[in-house]
Amino acid sequence: MLRLLETFSILQVERAVVQAHGLGVLGFDAIKHLVLCAIEQRPPKLDLTLYPYLPLATVGMTDAGNYLSLLSGAGAGISQSMEACHEH
Repeated sequence: MLRLLETFSILQVERAVVQAHGLGVLGFDAIKHLVLCAIEQRPPKLDLTLYPYLPLATVGMTDAGNYLSLLSGAGAGISQSMEACHEH
């Protein structure tokens, strides 16, 4: 999704993500399609009834604390490596 910000504004991408979430289609191609349709002022063609085998997207809320555990784990590994280098 971040690659879309190289070409489109954050507002355009945000609107498309909200729209895609409402349609139950989250993915790079779907969001890019929705952004382009908004720019070109044409209706999107995301009829999922043609693809009944595709799973519906379900998105849960992420707890920001989960990312802190990643940072503390990486930081611990770096500081241990630095200590080992100073010992030699």
